[in-house]
Formats: sequence, C-alpha cells, structure tokens
Amino acid sequence: MSDSAGLQFVSPYAFEAMQKVDVVRLAALSDPELRLLLPCLVRMALCAPADQSQTWAQDKKLILRLLSGVEAVNSIVALLSVDFHALEQDARKEQQLRHKAGGSNGESILVSQLQHGLTLEFEHSDPLRRLRLTLSELLAIMNKVADSNGEFFLKSSELFESPVYLEEVADVLCILQAELPSLLPIVDVAEALLHVRNGDWFLCLLVANVPDSFNEVCRGLIKNGERQDEESVGGRRRTEALRQLCQMNPSQALNIRAMVVEECHLPGLGVALTLDYKPDTADEAVSPLVSYVSGLLLGTNGKVRTWFSMFIRNGQQRKREGSSVLWQMRRQLLLELVAILPRSRSTHGPNDSDMEEDSSSGYSGLREEHVVKASALLRLYCALMGIAGLRPTDEEAEQLLQLMTSRPPATPAGVRFVSLSFCKLLAFSTLVSTPEQEQLMVMWLSWMIKEEEYFESAAGVAASFGEMLLLVAMYFHSNQLSSIIELVCSTLGMKIAIKPSSLSKMKTIFTQEIFTEQVVTAHAVRVAVTNNLSANITGFLPIHCIYQLLRSRAFTKHKVSIKDWIYRQLCETTTPLHTQLLPLIGAYINSILTPASKANPEATNQPITEQEILNVFQNSTGGEGSRAGRLRYTITTQLLILYYILSYEENLLASTKQLAQMQKKPKSYSAALMDQIPIKYLVTQAQGLQQELGGLHSALLRLLATNYPHLCLVEDWVCEEEVTGTLPLLRRMMLTSNTCRYTQSQLHQAFQKLPSSSPRLMRILEHLTLLSPGDLIPYAEALTSSMALLLEPAVPRRILQTLNKLWMGLNTVMPRRLWVMTVNALQPSAKLLRQQVYSQIDLMVDPLIVLRCDQRVYRCPPLMDIVLHMLNGYLLASKAYLHCHLKESADLDRQSQTVSNLGLPGQPDTPEVTREELKNALLSAQDSAAVQLLLEVCLPTSEEQQVGANTESLLRSMRGPPPGKTKLGCPGLGARRAAEEAEQEGGLLSDLREVQCLICCLLHQMFIADPNIAKLVHFQGYPQALLPLTVAGIPSIHICLDFIPELLAQPQLEKQIFAIQLLSYLCTQYALPKSLSVARLAISVMGTLLTVLIRAKRFSFFMPTLPCLVAFCQAFPPLYDDVAALLVQVGQVCASDVATKARDIDPLIARLQYLKEKPQDVLAPGGGSSKLSLPQRTAEELGGADPDVQLCYRVEATFMDIISSSLHGL
Repeated sequence: MSDSAGLQFVSPYAFEAMQKVDVVRLAALSDPELRLLLPCLVRMALCAPADQSQTWAQDKKLILRLLSGVEAVNSIVALLSVDFHALEQDARKEQQLRHKAGGSNGESILVSQLQHGLTLEFEHSDPLRRLRLTLSELLAIMNKVADSNGEFFLKSSELFESPVYLEEVADVLCILQAELPSLLPIVDVAEALLHVRNGDWFLCLLVANVPDSFNEVCRGLIKNGERQDEESVGGRRRTEALRQLCQMNPSQALNIRAMVVEECHLPGLGVALTLDYKPDTADEAVSPLVSYVSGLLLGTNGKVRTWFSMFIRNGQQRKREGSSVLWQMRRQLLLELVAILPRSRSTHGPNDSDMEEDSSSGYSGLREEHVVKASALLRLYCALMGIAGLRPTDEEAEQLLQLMTSRPPATPAGVRFVSLSFCKLLAFSTLVSTPEQEQLMVMWLSWMIKEEEYFESAAGVAASFGEMLLLVAMYFHSNQLSSIIELVCSTLGMKIAIKPSSLSKMKTIFTQEIFTEQVVTAHAVRVAVTNNLSANITGFLPIHCIYQLLRSRAFTKHKVSIKDWIYRQLCETTTPLHTQLLPLIGAYINSILTPASKANPEATNQPITEQEILNVFQNSTGGEGSRAGRLRYTITTQLLILYYILSYEENLLASTKQLAQMQKKPKSYSAALMDQIPIKYLVTQAQGLQQELGGLHSALLRLLATNYPHLCLVEDWVCEEEVTGTLPLLRRMMLTSNTCRYTQSQLHQAFQKLPSSSPRLMRILEHLTLLSPGDLIPYAEALTSSMALLLEPAVPRRILQTLNKLWMGLNTVMPRRLWVMTVNALQPSAKLLRQQVYSQIDLMVDPLIVLRCDQRVYRCPPLMDIVLHMLNGYLLASKAYLHCHLKESADLDRQSQTVSNLGLPGQPDTPEVTREELKNALLSAQDSAAVQLLLEVCLPTSEEQQVGANTESLLRSMRGPPPGKTKLGCPGLGARRAAEEAEQEGGLLSDLREVQCLICCLLHQMFIADPNIAKLVHFQGYPQALLPLTVAGIPSIHICLDFIPELLAQPQLEKQIFAIQLLSYLCTQYALPKSLSVARLAISVMGTLLTVLIRAKRFSFFMPTLPCLVAFCQAFPPLYDDVAALLVQVGQVCASDVATKARDIDPLIARLQYLKEKPQDVLAPGGGSSKLSLPQRTAEELGGADPDVQLCYRVEATFMDIISSSLHGL
C-alpha cells in the first residue's frame, strides 16, 4: 500500500499515551501528531465521563486547555452536535432500500442528488451533510465487501483519495464509528477500509482513537485473511495494514504473530512482524527470525509446518521482488550468516580467488560465541531446504558452504556444529557444484579426521564426530544408503526426503579418496574405547562403527583382529546398559563362527580367550581379594561376558551342521571354565538391576533355561524369595558392628567336636543365617565337608534344619559347585567303600551317583531334602548335557561318515532318528531308575518293621486297612484299631514318614513334568506294599487311570495283578466317572481271565486280586451286581474243580448264592453277630488246603468284606 507512504501515521509514543490517557505525554505531542487524535480527545472533553474523580477532573481541564488552541476542534465539535439517532434511522432505511434493490446504486436516503463531485460536495456541505456523505460511501463499501464472497476488489472513492480532505474525512469516520457502533462495528469498518486507497492510514487513525479495540481489530483482520497473503493484492494490503498497526503498538506485535500462527493465516505477516521486532537485548545467541522460522518448521504441529512450507514454495514461484516478505527474510538470514563467518570469509559474496586464498593462507575459525548461532542457522537452512523446499541462490549456497566448512573451537558446541555441517553436506550435496568447492569439502573432511581425537579430549565429550565419519564410511562401503539417510535425519533432528541417488558423489569421495575399506578397519581398531560406556552417553560412539564393520565382515576380510578392542570395551561398561552392546556381541559371535565367504573358511575372528574370561571373574564372589576384583570389573562387565559365553555356546551348537560341512570346528569353552563362573550368583544380581540392564536379564534367563535348566528350578526361585525377602532383610539388620564373626576354622572345629559342641555349633550356624547368601560363600567348604558328621546319633534336629536352611541359601548363588561338594561329602564311609571324588561332568553323565550316598541319609529328612534337590537338578542337567553332546557330535560324525563312504553306495548313513531314540531311551531309563530307587527308600527296613513302622499307615488313618486284611468276625473295627496301633508304635511323626513325604513331593513334580515317566514306572511295577503310599502321597498319580487299560492288556500276569491292585487304591482315592469305567473294565477282564487261565495261574491271579473288589464296591456301589456275579462265577469254577476230587462243598455254594441274593439278611438286626457264620479255620489248615479250596474261602471272605463295608457305609 505505497499510496499512503507520504502520510503521517500515529507514533508508538502517541498511541501509548492514548492507551493510558496520559495527559502529560499528550501535551508533549507536536501539533501534527495531536491533530490525528482530535476526534477522541474532543469526545473525552465534551461527553459526560463515567469517572467522577477529582483526578480526572484535573486531567479534563488539561485536555480542554490543550484543545483550546487547535482550530480543527471547532469542526469536530460541530460534527458532534448533529442528531445521530435520526442519522442512524436514515442509514438503516437506506440499507433496507439497497437490499431490496439488490445492492444497486439507486435512490439514496442519506444523500440527495449530487450537483457536483463527491469531493466538492464534501467541501461545501455542513457537518450533517458531511456525515451523511461519508456514511453513505462507507456503507456502500461495506455492502460490497459482504457480497464479494471473499474476492478482493479495490473501490475507487474520490472521498478517501483526496489528499486535501483526508484529515476531515478521518475525523468524520472516527465520529461516525464512535457514535454509531451498532451500525458500524469497528471490525467491519476495518475490513472495508482495506478496499480503498489510504485504507491503512485511515485504519490506524480509527484504532488510535479507539485504542481498546486494537486486539479485536487485529484478530478480525487475521481471521478474515488469506492462508497465503503473498499470493494476492488483498493479502499483501492486509499484511501491510496489520504491520502498520503493530508498528503503532509494538508491544503487541508478538501477540499478533501468535494469532497468525494459531489461525494459520497470513504467513508473510508473521515473518514481517519478526523482521520489525527489535529485542531489548541485542546480544542474544540466536536471532528472533531464526528462532521463529525454526519453531514453525521444526515444531510438532504438522498443520503449521505445512502452512509455512507452502508460503516458502509459493514465494519462490514469483520473480524476486524487493518488497516481498520472503525475499526480505532470505536477505536478513543471509546477512546474519555472513556476519558470523570467520573474518577471512566474511566479505561480500566470495569468488574462486577468495577460496584459493583462504585455503593457502592462515585459517581463521569460528569464534566461540558464534558457534551456537551457526548451528541454529545450519538447522534452519536444512529445514528450509529439506522441509519447505527452498532453492538456495548461488550466493546463499556459497555462503552456506563457507559456513559449513568453518573450523569451530574444540568445545561441545563445536562438536555439535561439525556434526550438523557434515550431515548437511550429506543431505544437500548439490551445494558442492564446482571442483574448487569439492576440493574445499575434501580438505575439511580431512581436517575432521585429523582433529577428531583432539576435539574429543579437549571438549570432554565421549561421542565425537569421528565415530560418525567412520559409521558413514562403513555404510557407504556396504551400500546401506538408507542407514545413512536415517543417521542424517536423526542428527539434524528432522525428517527430510533425501534421494539415495543424491549420495553418489559423496559415496565416491568417501570410498575412493578419504576412507577406503582397509583404512576404515585399520582406523576403527585404533579408536579408543569409550570409558564407562552406558546408555547415558548419547550420540554416535566407536561401538556403532565397530558394530557396522562386524556386520559387513570388514575385519575378517582384511584380516584385522578386533577381539582385543571388543574385550576392552566390554570391560569398560557400566549401568544403565548401552543398547548397542547386545547387538555387538551377537555380531561378534557370528563373525567367529561363520566365515566371511565359503572360499576362505578361515576368515573368522578369534574368540575371547579363557584366561581373559577368568580375569573378569577372578574373585568375583567372596573369598580373599573379592573387593579388588569387584572394583576392577563391574557387574555389568561380568554379565556381558557371561552373556557372550552362553550365547557363543548356543550359536556353536546351532551352527554345527554348517561347520561340519566346511570341516571346521571352532573350539568350545571348557567345562572347567564354566565351573569357575558363578552363573547363578550373577543372574541373581541381574534380577535386582532389571531396569538398568534393559533386555540383558531376560536374555540370560532364556539362555539359562536352554543350556542350564538345572539352574532354573521353580523351587529355587521360590527359595530366593525367602532368602531375599523382607523378613530376611530385617533379620540381617540385627547384625551390629560389634557382632562376633566366626571363621571357617572355628566352624570346622565345632563340627569335629560333635555332639559335645552342639550349643556352640548352633550359635555359629544361627549367626550365619543372618548373613546374605553372597557372604556365606566362604563358609561353603566347611559346611559341606562336615555334613557326614551330622549323621551320627544324638545330633540335635535343630542343627540339621539350620544346616538345610544355610545350604538352600548357598544354593541361590553357587549351586553347581555346592552340589559337587555335597555329593562328595555324603559318600559312604571309607571303611565300607573306597571314596571317589566326583566332578561336575561325572554327575551330569550319571545323576544316580547322588543316591549312592551314606545309607543313614535316607532316614535324615533335612539331608534327604538336599539330596533330592540335587537329584532333580542333575536329572535336568543330564538331559541338557546329552542333548548338547548329541548335537555336537551327530553332525560331525555324519560328515566324517559321508566322506568315508564316498564311492560306496552300499553303506548308507546311520539314521539320525536312531541316535535321538537312543538318547531318549537312556534318559527314560535314567529317570525310571531314579524313581525306583526312591520308592525302594520308602520301604521300611527290617528294624523299622520290628518297631512297627508300617508303610500302610498312611492310608490306614484315612480309610481303614487294605482289602482283605480285616479280621473275620470283627468287621468295622479294623480301621480304628489300626490307627490306634500306628499311633502307639510311632505315629505319623517319624523320620521314615517325613522322608516318604519328601520323596512323594519330588515324584509328583517329575510326573507332572513328564507323564511318560509315570507310565514307564508303573509298567515296570514296584512292591504292592508301596501302593497305599504312592496313591495317597503323589497327587498327580491319577494320570495312571489313562494307561491302566493298556496295562491290563499286557500278557504278563504280574502286570495285570499290579494294574488291578493300583486301580483299587485309585478308585478309593479318586471316585471319578473315569475310575468307574476303568473299574468296570477291570471286572470284565477278571471275568475273561477266569475262563482262560489254567488252575495254577487262576489261583495266582485271583488270590491277590479278589480283595480289590471290596475297594471297587466301596467306591462305586453300582458295581455290586457285577462283582457279586463274578465272585459266584469264581466260586462255581473252583467248586466244580473240587467236586472232581470227591470233596463236598455244596454248603459253600449254597452260602454264596444266599449272600448274593439276600446280603441284607447276613448281619443280625442291631449290628449283632452274623446269621450265617463262617467256620473258624487255622492258618495251618488253610495253608495246607487245596488251592481251589483256599480260593473258595477267599471268595466267601471277599463277600463278607463287601457286605460289611457297604452296611457300615450306610
């Protein structure tokens, strides 16, 4: 709006005076400035004020005195003297008339026929007619604006364009708006003024005379504005008007700019206001323009980013104009850029000769106070070019390249500036267009390589730009251009579109001139490791470079050893764990096991040596020098080395087949090394550091569960909760500083003097329970070596239980070594057998060695608990060991066999399934042997039988004596009498009973883990005397119901007898529908066998199985008819055989029929004696009787037991 350039606008000083009604400041204004504010001042002086205070009365007098000498006041007073109510009525009538006429300029109520032009009419008119002329013209413009549908137009109005009458028209306009606010809303008036010449001047005068409306007018103009103001004349006029308003009230400029961003309208206005803004402090690090534009493009609001990017793109499509806001912004940014260039480069647009001179003469680097501003400018230009699509001019590109190749001081900000410059070069390689510029870039990159170490040491930062250079070089060599783009975007902090093809020039420079692959690998090894590497150190580090080189197999390709660097870096780690460490170890292990190419199978890295690993774990848990060892290597280092070993062994097994084909066998770490690593202790420590170790703890647990399942027992985790819980912690707090500490020798001496030293030993053991498991490690040798002494008689039970507690605590930190020590300590006495020292391998190959202990352990429950824990662990360890051994040897054996069989088609390979089946058979035999040995331990010895420790007491207390054991003639009393006898002869609290419970608990876990073990053991069978114990003590034994039908189908008579006996106890314990169906099957099988068995086998089968029918009927009364029929059938068969020998047994058959038909009449009413009494026979008579006769009497006795149990059940 250059048409108002020569007019005088309201100054910020005058506007502030009007806002605050500062009469003193108003009096200081010049006459021209005061003339612009007369409408408001005259109204204040003449109108009745709302403020009746004395202060305002004095101010009003000063205003009147101020106005008294101004001639134009009279005309304004005359304007205020008209009847504005009548004027408003006429104006509204005219609006209605125009609305009916469709907006055409016809008859006017406000203004009659004009005799002359509008200007002459205005000059010759009285105040009322002047008001009518101006109001008519303004209403016409406002109506046209309302009907224009947003299309801009410029209304030619003689009244608003005549320079002679501008001030008088402005007076009339201000008076009209002030007196007719409902007819002329100030926002609508402001919008209409944009469509006439000098509209910005009129608008500023209008707002200055109504200063409270400033924000309202600005917000209305912005809301009605265009999204892109530079695109149209209307947008530019609106921007210029708002810019003039903000120049009049600069304190609100930033608020108006915030409105612009909020509405996403008039982007040029926001830039213009930023250019006009003059901060109070001129020494800001970053200019307001850089901050504002960077915030728009790099902020989180995508709508604002798109809106401003469109402003940049559209602005470039027009020819450069000096008045363009975009051009002004670019010019200002360029000036700021040139101002911070080094002195030798801060001249006007440099040319080629300038660059040659700079490259040869002394180089002047960036000043330290300019580094942050330079970084901000670089990021801004990256955003303008990458996000907004700015195409830099030749001058801008030249100056940008000069800035990017500057050499900052060695500070953290300088390191950041170099990284940004390097990434900008990669992102916008078009900035380098001439050979001279390319040479300048190469020299700068060479300087980066040379000065990287100095910058890292002088700046005190761990992540320097040298690692980024190496990383980019490696990406170029491996053609991972997408990774370079991600690296550039993450460093610049913005997502910009970079075409991979644009990196071709930089790729050539990097791979052929600066960083060949051999140079990269050689340089990477010499890079120092990062001290105390953790996740707190951000940026690109040497570990990123080494990781990429390992992935691309550059080290093995060029025969560069990287083992020492990785080992040193692993030793220089701390928490929180850096995220790149685990991928680095994985890539390193892959480079050890997998050759870089099939042509060169030897091209692999070397693994970490066993001695280096031992150095990390030396004295890591307890013992002398433990503090020094812990100070030297952190727990993070030890956990990473452990992860490396376990992962290496797992990958070695997984790659056995491929390695065998290449006839290559990498060395596995020895078992002796693994025995010296405190695996469980380290994993326990990691459990408390899960938040700081990231995914390392879960990765270790996965490897342990696969390779060391015996270290992942569920009961161990439960025990750890008891050891590390709140209660143990409170108990340890009881330890005071003056508490007496006992040595290992004192503990050993107390054990040797048992039983006389029992009180002293108890005090020592109680003290040890207050220590943490880690602090107990030095006492492990003394505790385990003296276990055999606790088997002597008269050792208090409390000592045994305390020792068990200490052993379980040690088991949480050193299980493998503890188990070996315990097994060797519990061997039988040397008097009976020469002792042998077993190793970890021996116990994993043959876990049953654990049970070859002193026989007294089997009746010492606290020690038996330890033995069972070790047995369970070694059974699992044996499975893992055999699996690894099979996997390790199978592929190599098959490979060697294939090589030896070349040309011999008649010799096929050994099927792999055979080896697997043999392993499974061995494991099954091992597990079943362990179960059978444990069941044998549950049997009472001859001495225990003599004192009455009967294994059947476990069930007697619950359901009476076993079938067939009730004395004839005393039915119903057997259960109570047996329970009383059991209590008198030792009761439930005995060592045998406790051992039986421990063994049943372990068998229960084994059966759940592998139901096939239960099936195998019961197909093998075990003593019938143990059935009451196993059925009642092993909850999972109910799974036997699944395979009892299969066991009944076996041809061996012994297995069929065992199946029926087992089923009888199961039916009593688990009266389920499934048990009923299996019982029916068993009765059917017994009936079938009756018809096919010969006389001798019939006696052997039915004598032990007939009493089982009592349990069937007791559990399932509906089976009574089937059982009675079977018993009668058995009796008839036996009676017929006896009849052939001329023996009279008809009375027996009659009794059986009577028992079947009328069982309720057998017992007398009231529970008296039997009506049908059995003849009393001595054992000698039965023993010498015929087998068929014995079987007949057994049938009759079974009938009586069934009837007795059923009646007592009622």
